[in-house]
Amino acid sequence: MTEKTQAMRALEGKRIPYEAVTYPDGLRDAEEIALLLDIPPNSVFKTLVVLPPEAGKKPMLVMVPADAHLDLKKLAAATGAKKLKMATHREAEQLTGLQVGGISALALLNKGFAVYLDSSANGQEKIYISAGKRGIQLRVSADAVAKITNARWVDVATYEAA
Repeated sequence: MTEKTQAMRALEGKRIPYEAVTYPDGLRDAEEIALLLDIPPNSVFKTLVVLPPEAGKKPMLVMVPADAHLDLKKLAAATGAKKLKMATHREAEQLTGLQVGGISALALLNKGFAVYLDSSANGQEKIYISAGKRGIQLRVSADAVAKITNARWVDVATYEAA
């Protein structure tokens, strides 16, 4: 049995059904996880930590599909920020207290992070997000994730041409 994470407890506290899916905790790349679990990469959402330009402002948590990149210009336009930058792995871990590959907006409720969910999740019945610990993904309703995290739907994913 999988140990309960803060993200699982948050969902259970709101009576939101989910399925925990485990994988080797050495993996931290969302695309590799999707491939290993035989899940479409556009259904696995990675949580990225983005830093605002103003010192002292809380970072943002942005969820985008595993096979996409975050377009910082689109995010800046959607949030009204002048310039944003990605947190380094070290910064992301220091700011969230979670390991890269295990960062989850559900595990960081009540921490004051602004949360954004790429609009590609809208219309998907279920998406996979980190449970707040490497080695566990949660299959859960995208609408429920948006509601419980107070996420704002934004169109910020970009895909490289093959």
